[in-house]
Amino acid sequence: MIIRKANETDSLSVVEFQLAMAWETEQLKLEELTVVKGVAAVFADPAKGIYYVAELNGKVVGSLLTTFEWSDWRNGTVLWIQSVYVQPEFRKRSIFSHLYKHVQELVASNPDLRGIRLYADKTNTSAHSVYEHLGMTAEHYQMFEWMKG
Repeated sequence: MIIRKANETDSLSVVEFQLAMAWETEQLKLEELTVVKGVAAVFADPAKGIYYVAELNGKVVGSLLTTFEWSDWRNGTVLWIQSVYVQPEFRKRSIFSHLYKHVQELVASNPDLRGIRLYADKTNTSAHSVYEHLGMTAEHYQMFEWMKG
């Protein structure tokens, strides 16, 4: 398995993954053109985030997006993991664990990066178990949000 920074040729896979994830997790049918533009925006402006992909035998089977949060408490950047997806037939093969460990190594080796955060749907208990197994905790914060429309 290869974990690597995604490039624009991975856009189609990332878009497909996001459409599938929204449907699987929330039965939400996203507007495909909006997702295409959103993914393209990340590749056009790395300040928005960076996609990483897991590749098996030349096929992209999983991905995640890291975005940036400035922490004045830590005088550094916290990476947020978002848009996690692994194709169903490749689940339970530690694909996400490899992606996560790649991001964790990036944080550990960069003095400007302070940590990793992610959020998961409250009902996604299988994801919670994976995150806890990797050493993440949910003990400090509860996320609240407001989204237009």
